[in-house]
Amino acid sequence: MKKIHMKRRDFLKSSAAAALLLGAAGRGRAEETAFSTELKKALQYAMLPKELSDADKFKLALDCGFEGIEVDRIESVDEAKKLGELAREIGTPIHSLVFGGWDMPFSDPNPKVIQRALDAMSTQLRVANALQADTILLVPVVVNKKATTEQAWERSRKHIPELIPLAEEMNIVIALEEVWNGFLLDSASEFARYVDEFNSPWIQAYFDVGNVLKYGDPVEWIRTLGKRIRKIHLKDFRKAGEKWTNLRDGDVDWPAVRKAIDEVGYNGYLTTELGGGDAAYLKDLGERCDLIIAGK
Repeated sequence: MKKIHMKRRDFLKSSAAAALLLGAAGRGRAEETAFSTELKKALQYAMLPKELSDADKFKLALDCGFEGIEVDRIESVDEAKKLGELAREIGTPIHSLVFGGWDMPFSDPNPKVIQRALDAMSTQLRVANALQADTILLVPVVVNKKATTEQAWERSRKHIPELIPLAEEMNIVIALEEVWNGFLLDSASEFARYVDEFNSPWIQAYFDVGNVLKYGDPVEWIRTLGKRIRKIHLKDFRKAGEKWTNLRDGDVDWPAVRKAIDEVGYNGYLTTELGGGDAAYLKDLGERCDLIIAGK
């Protein structure tokens, strides 16, 4: 074998170059692994162009970089099964269903309204199972002339647990979202205590970043809710003039939010909840989500 002789000066040069390359590679890996949690971007089905077929809607979402879909109420279990299969086949599984609950809150004093809510939620739990989603979003109460905060707390705590056996059977988590319903928006710790009082893994929190900005700091809410957070909605808000904006155009401190998400160990979907638009708009929105996920 031929021996290769290297002068000391050449050796030092080559060693320095190797060190620079290794350093650059190390920095690259550090940048790639700056966060330990894995986040995926999703969007709501209603944000996709209405004139498209279901298949073309899912294809567009995929083309724009989205990895999951959230749908609104569907009344037919068979329809849900077909839609879920189609979404998975294309590569954009339906991960969540929005029941809402504004029109039949569990804070209503009328037993007929409560029963209607229980029946409707039972149907939607079966629909979510047929979709192969894992979560259903519920706005649990509305504080108004019919219900004070205390009454809303007591009534919902009494009735929502009736859904837990079916939620467990369907393997669907009921995620309670903080919305502008006059309920516990001033205190993340109170919302955490509310969730905890159900004392069930089938009742968790659906955290909306933009919803809380008017009342408090999303970073504090994320850290306080912690492991209670099942899903996250992305919205942005400008406090001056109280206006909703596109992502990264409002007052949300997204780098701080991303850091807090990592601190509490949340892995999963970040679902945009904004107005819909065409392919160019959705592609731009996907890129904005990428920046948020990257901590920028």
